[in-house]
This record gives sequence, structure tokens and C-alpha cells, in this order.
Amino acid sequence: MGLQWALPAEKLLDYIRASREKRHALDISDPQPLVDAQGLWQSAGRAATIGIFLLLVGGVLYVGRAILLPVFAAAVVAMTLAPIVRFAQKRGISPWITALAIVACALAALAIAATAMAGPVSEWIARAPEIGSTIKQRLSVLEPPLAALHELERTLFGGDNAGGSPPSIVLPAVAFLTPAAGELLLFFGAMIFFLVGQSTFRTHFVAMFSARDAKLRALKILNDIEHNLTGYLTVVTMINATVGAIVAVGAWVLGFPSPVIFGAVAAVLNYVPYVGPAVMVVTLFGVGLITFPSLGQALIAPLAFVVLTTTEGHFITPTIVGRRLTLNPLLVFLALAFWTWMWGPIGAFLAVPLSIVGLVVVNHLFSTPEAHLPE
Repeated sequence: MGLQWALPAEKLLDYIRASREKRHALDISDPQPLVDAQGLWQSAGRAATIGIFLLLVGGVLYVGRAILLPVFAAAVVAMTLAPIVRFAQKRGISPWITALAIVACALAALAIAATAMAGPVSEWIARAPEIGSTIKQRLSVLEPPLAALHELERTLFGGDNAGGSPPSIVLPAVAFLTPAAGELLLFFGAMIFFLVGQSTFRTHFVAMFSARDAKLRALKILNDIEHNLTGYLTVVTMINATVGAIVAVGAWVLGFPSPVIFGAVAAVLNYVPYVGPAVMVVTLFGVGLITFPSLGQALIAPLAFVVLTTTEGHFITPTIVGRRLTLNPLLVFLALAFWTWMWGPIGAFLAVPLSIVGLVVVNHLFSTPEAHLPE
């Protein structure tokens, strides 16, 4: 009798075990076809609505560049410098005094930089024919491929400007500097008001939300944006200043003219990932062609700068900044391409700070649990 009951019990256990294994296999198997397509179309409709909204936002950003660019730049700088204003306010210093002092220091730095660069730039412009002939002589080895490329261009597109007058840089420079002066004025004016009214802005922004959780979330987002921007830009500024000092010393050792200017330009351009160092490499190579008698000597400074920026960009900066905020390199590259296309060189400078703002907002609004997917 006991044997008759034992056999069904063993079969029952085997059945339960097989059912569990089958259920586990179904969990990791290929997804089943859709039974009802209504949910798919609803998701597609929501995605289309979001896409249309993003296109409209992009159009507004592009059309309103003259106003939105200096305002966005002022907001980013103000959020970065907000701790200084609060620190001074706790010690009885008015935010107006602190904001005006910050703007005065920024204007003084711009004036000093413009004064320092006026002499060398004027000299290089005056020596433009000599510089052109020198570069042509140094790059004579590239004349055959360049001539072939020019011939291909003339064959494909027609026309030849060999007999025309050389293009003038005066009108493009005036066309660029005229709106830039108005945007610079708007930038400093907006930055003053952002610095002075930051606490009022935070209060009004948080008060826009009715629920307590929404208020706390908005306050947390503002605090994290300010914290991450301040930390990132402070660390990156220190690193870029070090890079600029190394470039200035190296330019002085190699015999470049005005080595301090090269150091300052390298420090500023290093705020723009990828593009800034590339521009600096081309600049060092061009000046090296004029300064040194051979092509090999002209390549020393660009190659040394590539080694320096590669070490800084792939080892030093990620080690220091990565502890505070991790940015995907692909995200940085795409943001750099987008904001450069949208707002030009200043957009390239704002690409990483705006990416930090967007990343902080997304991290607070959307949870990102780790999903264990089958291989």
C-alpha cells in the first residue's frame, strides 16, 4: 500500500519541478507576437507628440539664438557662481555688490585679454603675405595632392577664382562682432539679475508646484544642478588652468612667440571637448611652420599637445570628475555636435554644462533600475 502511494507522490514532485523549469524557460524566451495593436498605436501617438514638441523647441532655440544664447549662458554661469553670492550674503554683503564685483572682474579679464592679444594679432595680420608664402614653402611637399584636389574640385563644380581678388576678412569680422557686442551686453545684464534674484527665483519656481513631493523634488533638482555645475566647472577650470600653464611653459621652451597667449588660448579651448584641442593643435602647427625652419620641428609642439590633452582627457579628468558626475562620452559628443550646430562656438562651450543639467533632471524624474536581460 505504501509503495502505491509513493509512486504518485514522486510523479507529482517531478511534475512540479518540470513546471517550474518550463515557467523559467518561458520568462527568458523570445517575446510573443502582439495580440492587440491598440496599445502600440497609443505609444506611437505619444512618441509622435513628444517628437513634434522637441522639433518645436529646437526651432525656437534656433530662431531665438540672439536672445536665448546669452540668457542661457548667463543662467549657467549664475548657477555656478551662486554659492559665492550666498556666502557673501551670509556675511552681510548685498547680492548687488557681489554681482557687480563679479561682472567687473569678468570685464577686466576680457579687457586684459583683448589688450594682450591686440599686439600679436595685429602683427600677424600685417605679416599675412609673408606668413602665407612661408607656410606655402614649408608645405611644398603637399603641392601635388593639393593641386590634384583643386583640379577635381574645378572639374566637379566648375569655376575658377584664380584671377579674382583675395577675400577680405574685414566685413565678416564686422558682421560677427556687431551682434556679438549686443549679445555680450545682454549676457552680463542677465547674469547680474540672475545672481541677485537667485533666491527669489528658487522660491517662485518651487511654489509653482502644488503637491509637497513635487515641491521637494523641484528643490532637490535645483540644488543638484547647482552642486554639480559648480563642482564640475571648478574642477575643470583648475585642470584647464594647469594645461594652460604647461602649454605656456612648453611654448616658451620651444621658442614660440607670445607663449602666455598660447597658454591662455589652450586653457579656454580646453573647455570644449574634442573640438577645442583640435583647434589648438592646428594653431600650434601653423605657428610652428612660421617659427621653425623645418616641418619636423613644427610638428613637435602639436604632438606634445596631443599627448598632454590625451592624458588629461582620458585619465586625469575622468578620475577626478567621474566621482562627482559621470557623463557618457557618446552623449558628450552628440551634445557638442548639436549645440555647436545650434548656437555656434558659444554653444560648444555650453554643451557639457547643459548636458549636466539635462542629466540631473532626467535622473530625478525617471528612475533607472538595473534590468537583468537574457543574453
